[in-house]
Amino acid sequence: MKTEILAKVPGFDGLSKEDLRKIESLSVLRTFKKGETVFVEGDDGDGFYVVVRGRVKIFKVAPDGREAILHISRAGDHIGQVAVYAGKTFPAGAEALVESDLLFFPRQAFVSLIGRDPTLALNMLSVLSMRLRELTAQVESLALKEVPGRLAGYLLSLSRKQGGELHVSLGSSKAQIAGMLGTTPETLSRIFSDFSARGLIRDCRGEVLLLNLQDLENLAEQGRFTD
Repeated sequence: MKTEILAKVPGFDGLSKEDLRKIESLSVLRTFKKGETVFVEGDDGDGFYVVVRGRVKIFKVAPDGREAILHISRAGDHIGQVAVYAGKTFPAGAEALVESDLLFFPRQAFVSLIGRDPTLALNMLSVLSMRLRELTAQVESLALKEVPGRLAGYLLSLSRKQGGELHVSLGSSKAQIAGMLGTTPETLSRIFSDFSARGLIRDCRGEVLLLNLQDLENLAEQGRFTD
């Protein structure tokens, strides 16, 4: 079962069955309850995780107690691999949003394995590069765009990840989305209502129908309303 799961995970997909069995032999399946901590910012990076089932938020807490959600990881996503490869502590915390199954890979054993397998090492670098691009885009959005522009970009990103569908599943609560976009749930709700009033979207429970892709793309690019 683990081999079938790993074969679909970015970085592991395309590997031979023999290589997948080697990776599988290192992994330990762990289950986390809703609200349970996976790791805390500053913990030793003793291993990384792959989400098998459920959702896990990656977050940082500001000195004043405010929480910023960096990413919500779902099935197939890697968690904590940067700290593992660098041999340092986790730069953020991770918490299960729902009951979640994660595969844990101990650092020393995995680093030894990729040291012997250049193909696997290159695949993992590709995953890290993709995540770095996502984080760079997120930082750019927070720094340069107003909240409406961030939301438009987020909805378009969800659409692309869901195969270009116009009927987009949010997959997260609006409070969680607000945390990712650097705003409050109240402000986000007002902007959702504004988008609906402008004919950009139709907001349904947990889902959004994108009605005007061109205007959403313009808003995401410009970062703010111009009218």
